[in-house]
Amino acid sequence: MTADPLAWETLDSRVAYSCPGFDIVNESVQLPDGTETEFDYVSEPPSVCVLPFTPDGDVVCIEEWRQAVDRINRGLPVGGTEPDDDDLEAAARRELAEETGHEADRLEALVTVEPANGIANSLMHVFVARGCLPTAEQQLDHDESIRVKTIELEELTASVLEGEIRDARTVLALSYYRLSNE
Repeated sequence: MTADPLAWETLDSRVAYSCPGFDIVNESVQLPDGTETEFDYVSEPPSVCVLPFTPDGDVVCIEEWRQAVDRINRGLPVGGTEPDDDDLEAAARRELAEETGHEADRLEALVTVEPANGIANSLMHVFVARGCLPTAEQQLDHDESIRVKTIELEELTASVLEGEIRDARTVLALSYYRLSNE
């Protein structure tokens, strides 16, 4: 099987920088026209995003400080998978409980996406959680500042449509959910 004519050939790869949560990978590549150049990208473990519904149909959201954009971000619980996660559903349940203190009766996979494949190898698995109740204790990481808010689905949708919510993970999860359920 021949390579696609658009494919780049990786000549060398190394971790240029490593920190908790992600690495910056530097690769020497050869482009289809034969040019050799460097390409850097973020490498991180897969993540899970949870669209959590209460028994009444409201959405459990979080408000979290985001240093990179210097503001409070309203959105959905999202977190990276851990090496000892048995499966993605277990990771989604853990992140939901840790960030919101809520546990779900059931989860269903919604979609898997590459949210930033021009600069990262990130893979995000989106789940819908049903029957979420505050029956767990919120267990935040040392660098998380999170406030939990429950809002109506229509209010969340309006916040996305009005541009108030700009978090791409939330916009994508909600949009995919609304498109697949209407």
